[in-house]
Amino acid sequence: MSANFRHEFIAFTVAQKVLYFGEYKTKAGRLSPYFFDAGLFFDGQSLKRLAQFYAKAILAAGVEFDMLFGPAYKGIPLVAAIAIALADAGRNVRYSFNRKEEKDHGEGGSVIGAPLAGRVLIVDDVISAGTSVRQSVNLIKASRAIACGVVIALDRMERGTGELSAVQEVERNYHMPVISIATLEDLVAYLQRDDSLSVNLAAVKKYRERYGVATHA
Repeated sequence: MSANFRHEFIAFTVAQKVLYFGEYKTKAGRLSPYFFDAGLFFDGQSLKRLAQFYAKAILAAGVEFDMLFGPAYKGIPLVAAIAIALADAGRNVRYSFNRKEEKDHGEGGSVIGAPLAGRVLIVDDVISAGTSVRQSVNLIKASRAIACGVVIALDRMERGTGELSAVQEVERNYHMPVISIATLEDLVAYLQRDDSLSVNLAAVKKYRERYGVATHA
């Protein structure tokens, strides 16, 4: 499968004003020249296209999985939409998500949808501190299922507290792959080709040199 969908995804996020440029303070206190807000995919058409990009990335990665899991809250619409996109692409898989607080009446429990079983692929928008991944892995393990990977929209390829990025730390700590639709490298390549956005290239490159990791683990 062609990797062109990665550049198409960057173009899509820019057009949707989900990825935008300027000066934005990150949770780590860094001044970033770009910002990615997946919460701005808030209509049916944009969510549909986003899910199609996720499906392409999952299928291109070739990871073996049995079902999808979306951590509350952002993962809930994502996991449902991705399951539909995968079904449209010929791969019908089960999915589930969790509620923040365990329900003690009705059907009870904290997981809604298919029971967690087999190899579970976790769906999220980005990985910053890895907290959501850790909670998801613990929940999956508690159900005696296997967390087999994580799929995210954008890998910022940015160092955390050490020399590794948040994505690399997840891969190291949990011994599973992190699949991304696009990475910071894809963003730089896109800026190099788009004259209307090339004014942002120098700032993004400078930020990558200061905080980025050399390669994806």
